[in-house]
Amino acid sequence: MQDFSTNLRYIGKMNSGKMNSGKTSFRCAIFDLDGTLVDTVQDLASVLNRVIQERGFDPAPMECFIKMQGKTIEAQVSAMLPPEERNDKFVEELAAEARKFYEEEPPNLGKPYRGIQELLSALGRKKIKRAVLTNKPDRIANREIGLFFPAGSFDMVSGIRPGFPHKPDPASVWELLVELDASPRNTILIGDSEIDMQTAAAAGCFAVGVSWGYRDAAALKNAGAMCIINKPLELLEFL
Repeated sequence: MQDFSTNLRYIGKMNSGKMNSGKTSFRCAIFDLDGTLVDTVQDLASVLNRVIQERGFDPAPMECFIKMQGKTIEAQVSAMLPPEERNDKFVEELAAEARKFYEEEPPNLGKPYRGIQELLSALGRKKIKRAVLTNKPDRIANREIGLFFPAGSFDMVSGIRPGFPHKPDPASVWELLVELDASPRNTILIGDSEIDMQTAAAAGCFAVGVSWGYRDAAALKNAGAMCIINKPLELLEFL
């Protein structure tokens, strides 16, 4: 890994420039994972409810997990607990258990959204750099990408790691761009949540919301989406 202290300051200064949405501008596409590339909410709900129920708490309904998609595992665990149980130590303990279960049991309910693999192949042919940025733990994110997509589908996959900020902190994007030798002005960030749109805005990237995920178009527009696509291949219209 590079020393990012200087590089991130440099690339961060580039986020104030005027965006150019012409078809030949964008040379990098950063994707969210859950709700954008893969529908994994049922697997995550199963794991988190298992952890919660083993401690004697009631399971949460699926609607709860849909609303929480994009947040860290700690944030989701905390939201599932009664207010009086939401202390940092207990939340971290349950989150660690959830990660362990998730790592030991590969997801068996999730699947990529229709048209995603075709989009990734088309981006590859156009020499567009492809990356994943998620608030899932890094090891879990890389394992899921390996399970759901052919080798070489992405140039980088980045999840939460110790010492690195997570979305919506823009440094999570700039770190990727340093590694990919790309700039915010030439990067599209694609996601299905308010957090993704906020991340794109903070980093200076072009924010694209997807309608097939866990949020509706109105929520994405209110969060800063510059456009909404209804099918994966519609992204090619911007390249």
